[in-house]
Amino acid sequence: MASADLRQELDCSICLSIYTDPVTLRCGHNFCRVCIDRVLDTQEGTGVYSCPECRAVCRERPALQRNITLCNIVGSFLSTHPDQEETGIFCTYCVDSPVPAAKSCLHCEASLCDKHLRVHSKSAEHVLSDPTTALGNRKCSVHKKVLEYYCTEDTTCICVSCCLIGVHRGHQMESLDEASEKKKEKLVNVLQKLTTQREETEKRVQSLQDLRLDVQERAAGVALRVAVILRDLKQQWDGLAIRVMSEISRQKETASLSVTDHIRRMEIRKDELSRKMRHIEELCNMSDTVTVLQEPDTGDLYDTNVTKRPYTHVHCVGDLEVGLISEILHSLSSTITGINTGIYVQEPIDILLDVNTAGNNIHISGDRSTASMLPNQRHPLTLERFQCNQVMSTRKFSSRRHYWEVDVSKSLDWRVGMCYPSIDRGGDQSLIGDNNKSWCLCMGFNYQYSVRHDKTVIPIADSIACDRVRVYLDYEAGQLSFYSLCDPIRHLHTYTAALTEPLHVALSIGWGGCVTLSGRIRSWENLP
Repeated sequence: MASADLRQELDCSICLSIYTDPVTLRCGHNFCRVCIDRVLDTQEGTGVYSCPECRAVCRERPALQRNITLCNIVGSFLSTHPDQEETGIFCTYCVDSPVPAAKSCLHCEASLCDKHLRVHSKSAEHVLSDPTTALGNRKCSVHKKVLEYYCTEDTTCICVSCCLIGVHRGHQMESLDEASEKKKEKLVNVLQKLTTQREETEKRVQSLQDLRLDVQERAAGVALRVAVILRDLKQQWDGLAIRVMSEISRQKETASLSVTDHIRRMEIRKDELSRKMRHIEELCNMSDTVTVLQEPDTGDLYDTNVTKRPYTHVHCVGDLEVGLISEILHSLSSTITGINTGIYVQEPIDILLDVNTAGNNIHISGDRSTASMLPNQRHPLTLERFQCNQVMSTRKFSSRRHYWEVDVSKSLDWRVGMCYPSIDRGGDQSLIGDNNKSWCLCMGFNYQYSVRHDKTVIPIADSIACDRVRVYLDYEAGQLSFYSLCDPIRHLHTYTAALTEPLHVALSIGWGGCVTLSGRIRSWENLP
């Protein structure tokens, strides 16, 4: 009973037979590789893929992971239960209970178990084969005889009558076994190639999965670093705000105390002056001349200049020390400058096209940022000059990370990318993208975007309407990425390679085109 239960667990839910090369979907369900591939092929045009077992949906075609454990279980089960390897074909004559068939008779069109096989006719017309349900397919549809030969000219199985009196008379014939062995040899070769391709595909899938994980880890690292920078900046800002406000409060209190003290002094002086004024007014109003004349002439009474001294200083009493406050605020500016310098290069670098490399039909503008198609420029012949309609930059890049932009709005046939300085300057392989020393994004007159490297073209599936493109280079990581600067910005493709030489910006233009380096090279470092 336990063996029967295990046998049911080893059945593929699509073909209802024991697993063959079992693979697992993300949801955990297992299927024969061939079975699930056929199901996924039928779902190709729907835009979604679903598991036949649980209907779990995903938008991308799921990667098939070989279930090594289940494969070993199937192999072990078949080795201990050889009868379970039968295809589910049972004896035609055992009607009381199903008994697995040992052979099928093509003449009788019946399957026989070992018991009925012993009493079966041994006549030559009774041809036995491995158990099969397609017994009718083993006979000629015209003469109703067993198929014994293979016509190599018409690539079909035929009977003896077809050879002697049928439409295949005089054709090249082979026995079924011979023809089958030849075809199996071809299939083995195809299988080996497919196996190699599948292994390479699995490696590329694993590489892409590793790349996705690396991108996620790098993004997490960048987010963490930026969060730390912002946290530190906030702490410094908060501390600076406290220092500035505290300094302003201190200066306010100091100035207020100083002004209050001066006000108190001025009030005393005012009272003193008022007393003198009253005394003088009393003297002026006296009619007794003797009393007026007898009043002593003291310096204090006639000293009017004494009032000028306090006012000379009062205007400076309440001033704030703005220079000290500015000095404190300047520390924040230094902090921000330090953060900026640690991430980005302050000044972008101009991209200059190398006139000495421009093809004879390429005109370079005065500022060396625009390449136009103008025939017969009569450039002097040099070893560096391209023979095709192409040009590259004077500056080379051999480290760090950079990005730059190109205006392609005035050209319908262009290539934008980077190349090694050792690229051929003439011949069919000198165009960027047509050799192993250059990578590019390009558009032809069919308005189809694609990326090219070593003559391998990868079309960009979706249509793009964009006048500017951006190129990112991470030299240490060996990555060159292309983006369209539409709204929103779209990533088009990323090449990953082991870079062995410095890279130059390279442009190639079709007839009547004009391409401008609209952006300057911007470089950054230190971010993970």
